[in-house]
Amino acid sequence: MTTLIKLEILRTLRNRRYLLFTVAYPALLYVFFIHAYDSTKLAGGLPVKTYFMVSMATFGAVGAVLSGSAQRISLERKSGWVRQLRLTALPGRAYTIGKIAATAVTTLPAILVVFAVGLTQGVSLSVPQWIGLAAALWLGSFVFAALGVALGYAATPDAVQPIVMITYMAMALLGGTWFPVSGSLEKFARFNPVYLYNRLATFTRPGQSLDLVAVAGLAAFFTVFLVAAAALYRRDTRQA
Repeated sequence: MTTLIKLEILRTLRNRRYLLFTVAYPALLYVFFIHAYDSTKLAGGLPVKTYFMVSMATFGAVGAVLSGSAQRISLERKSGWVRQLRLTALPGRAYTIGKIAATAVTTLPAILVVFAVGLTQGVSLSVPQWIGLAAALWLGSFVFAALGVALGYAATPDAVQPIVMITYMAMALLGGTWFPVSGSLEKFARFNPVYLYNRLATFTRPGQSLDLVAVAGLAAFFTVFLVAAAALYRRDTRQA
């Protein structure tokens, strides 16, 4: 399984499309947003530069794992590569877990590049906060890696890309990626994993700690997506 993870990581990092859309694109959007807002703070006193640094880092991370895992798995099913792997000694759960782990590792560049741009733009956090925020966002990306694997087994190669894009954009729009979620919309956003993902950054604000409700919610989503991925993998095995 370790070899499979290494191969998946190397293949992803060699993909120019991945580097452009999940690493460079969120960083460019971050620069655009912080210059598009006239004020230095959003409603509620949130610093614009810090808020959008987090939201664009999560935007890139979710895009990296969803597009990377779902589309690749769907194509591998079509090409027969998954069927060939089933003939080896690699157990099915190892393939699924390996895919989740590999795609989650590739979110680090998307997160760190946006953080680097945020640092140059004057975002001020302590060293423990920088480290804690990077760790929280990276661990949170495993939730969406599991979702990507489930979508890869649920959709055909022709349908997987629009399904991923609709899912990705809908969760981002209603999850606080483009603007802070408040009021009645926030009641529904609590059932959105992207909203909970963005909430992992609340401990960087003065007087606030890690949102344990968001952590518990993401853990629940991860369990659901992982179970769904395993069930869809078994269904795909029976149909092969």
